[in-house]
Formats: sequence, structure tokens, C-alpha cells
Amino acid sequence: MKTVYDLYKCNDEDTSRYILGKEGSKKLFVIGLNPSTANKEKSDTTVAKVEKVASNNSFDGFVMANLYPHRSTDPNGLPVAKDEEEFKRNLDHIVMLARLESNPTFWAAWGGDIDLRSYLAESFKELDSIVKDLNGSWVNYGELRNDGHPRHPSRLSYSWAFSKFDTAVYAQRFA
Repeated sequence: MKTVYDLYKCNDEDTSRYILGKEGSKKLFVIGLNPSTANKEKSDTTVAKVEKVASNNSFDGFVMANLYPHRSTDPNGLPVAKDEEEFKRNLDHIVMLARLESNPTFWAAWGGDIDLRSYLAESFKELDSIVKDLNGSWVNYGELRNDGHPRHPSRLSYSWAFSKFDTAVYAQRFA
């Protein structure tokens, strides 16, 4: 099969995906909830929209990553308890690529299902700390949802714009 994405990291069974994307000199780091069906040979609705939004906003590459790497088409299919090794491996892959960027931009794109598992909020908090250490910034696309969560890319309008995502205010909901 033809490789569509040149950035791709998964576990041996491809049941967990850490990174998917395209190289570029200015990459957008997109943080979803958990990966679904896209792999290095094929896209899915979410990744296709992410790629177009990145391109429309002057990013020549993107990295699709997630708060948790376990593949599931339904977030309710995520494990009740996190796998510590997978959790750490996921963050390590994100950090490895983000360190190569100058002032990386992170798009908060996980939707409201972050409330399904406590380790998803934990992942957000750890990732937020890492983004600060890298002198990175957070954005959201379009208005926040009515419940205050950032919108998931599968339900976006290309007419929307990026705005600053205030992680300090958002993190208070998990305190």
C-alpha cells in the first residue's frame, strides 16, 4: 500500500497509535482524545479535516496525537484504567517531535468525552506542562463547546478561526 503519512508511530499490534502526520517546516500539533481508524496508508474524517485546517492556516505539516493512544471508534471503548507504559510512551512520542519545533502550536481538539476517564484529564495536565516547558502555545478552533470543552475536528466549519486556548482556566474544571 502507498504511504500517505510520513509521520507514524504505533505499538506492534497497531492497537495504539501515538503519532500520525506529515512532515513540514511548521507543524501544527493536534491533540485529540484517542485515535480511531486512520493509519499511515489511509485517512479518516477527523484526520482529513485536521490536514485541511492546518494547510488553510499556514502550517505545512501536522502531527495528529491524542490524550490516550488506544484505538477505539467509540470513546466508551477506552480502558477504565490507563496502561502506564502506553500513557508514558504516548507523551514521549509527542514530546520527541515537539522538541524539534520552535514555539510549537498545539490545537486542543478532544471534545467533551475527556470527562469519560480521569486519566484523560491527567494526560491534558501533563501535556500542558510540557507545552509550557517547550515555550509552546495552545489554540482551539472555533468557539468552545457550550460545556467549555474544545471542539472535536470531525464537526468543524472551515470558516472558523483559531483562538488562544486558556489552559489555566480549563484546568480548573479538573481541580
